[in-house]
Amino acid sequence: MVTRRDFLKTMSMASAGLALGTGDLLHAQTASPKKGRGDKVKIAYIGIGNRGEQIIEDFARTGMVEVVALCDVDMGAKHTQKIMAKYPKAKQFRDFRQMFDKAGNEFDAVAIATPDHSHFPISMLALASGKHVYVEKPLARTFYEAELLMQAALKRPNLVTQVGNQGHSEANYFQFKAWMDAGIIKDVTAITAHMNNPRRWHKWDTNIYKLPSGQQLPKDLDWDTWLGVTPYHEYNKDYHLGQWRCWYDFGMGALGDWGAHILDTAHEFLELGLPYEVTMQYAKGHNDYFFPYSSTILFRFPQRKGMPPVDITWYDGLDNLPPIPAGYGVSGLDPNIPVTNQGDTPKSKLNPGKIIYTKDLIFKGGSHGSTLSIIPEEKAKEMADKLPKVPKSPSNHFENFLLACNGIEKTRSPFEINGVLSQVFSLGVMAQRLNTQLFFDPRTKQITNNEFANAMLAGLPPRKGWDEFCKL
Repeated sequence: MVTRRDFLKTMSMASAGLALGTGDLLHAQTASPKKGRGDKVKIAYIGIGNRGEQIIEDFARTGMVEVVALCDVDMGAKHTQKIMAKYPKAKQFRDFRQMFDKAGNEFDAVAIATPDHSHFPISMLALASGKHVYVEKPLARTFYEAELLMQAALKRPNLVTQVGNQGHSEANYFQFKAWMDAGIIKDVTAITAHMNNPRRWHKWDTNIYKLPSGQQLPKDLDWDTWLGVTPYHEYNKDYHLGQWRCWYDFGMGALGDWGAHILDTAHEFLELGLPYEVTMQYAKGHNDYFFPYSSTILFRFPQRKGMPPVDITWYDGLDNLPPIPAGYGVSGLDPNIPVTNQGDTPKSKLNPGKIIYTKDLIFKGGSHGSTLSIIPEEKAKEMADKLPKVPKSPSNHFENFLLACNGIEKTRSPFEINGVLSQVFSLGVMAQRLNTQLFFDPRTKQITNNEFANAMLAGLPPRKGWDEFCKL
């Protein structure tokens, strides 16, 4: 077992090593050797309410886990009680650091379902402790956090990582690859991505000039651990239970929440990498503290391996629908999209999804595992006999992770794949926050037209006592 003291020592050594370009200074306890398909993975859950409860139930349905530990900053709250009651023998912790110190030798993997701002420190400590890591998307909140996590994972090839964009193990993943291999999807020049559903945005005035005032702290909430690496904020209910998504200090807005469910396959199989330009084209309600109520962002990607340049335009907001091509038809809602804990919300005029434009064809698709279809319908009928057979997924996203922990499969959304997409979104969030155009050099990973934005790639320094995870 790698303790936090060992971790700090390793990190201080590695910070100098990475600065010199060396690649072998981060050492971790190696994973267990290949096991059988029926062997259970000993797992610890960090974040057990709301979305955490959902993924815990998904893991339970595989029949492939043994739950060793539960960790949540709000262990006395109603939304965590169900999981605590279901696993009474699991050790309980409010602080993930204590969980690794006191029970780290009892589990092989962790599943993380905490707010975006805490993904980095928990994932980094888990990797340094020799644990397999499943973490909800986005991988990290800042560009540099994602970079460090990718490097840490690559230096530990015996450890398994998986980011929770579940559609990456469903039909759209296998269809996109099969259609590209068959030449059906080729010469993509533009993609429209849209998420126009209601979100968990509070109703703060967009003329806000300061952060909200502090409120009485719930008695069971470990607020200091919830804040983690971020600068101190007084507790307010509009930071907590999902609403953290709309604050720049804690979340990544609609783009970070849904982008990985809509653009993941296109980004991977078109080998888009990092953009050279990110431009905020429209913002309704722009302010310094929380995400606009509506926004349009243009991402421009260069030519790659003989494939033409691609422009991706992102639309979010109830009143900010994208242009729809002729023959689009009806927007279907994928049944695999997880429900939220926010109750019923009014349906959007256009369900989350994408429109892919090539030189010859136009495709429409939904979110998560939703498959693509050719539009208009007449063109789809003409192409029907040319479409290849699409293989079925051998495992869902949770099974894929657990089978990979046992050495049987490889994960489909490891840090080294999903991390680059997370970085794309972090650049988009920076353009949103600054309401500007950014020019980015993918080779040097620097913003070239805005020194302030370039400094933002690393984010704010961590709070005192939390810098151990950011030594790199």
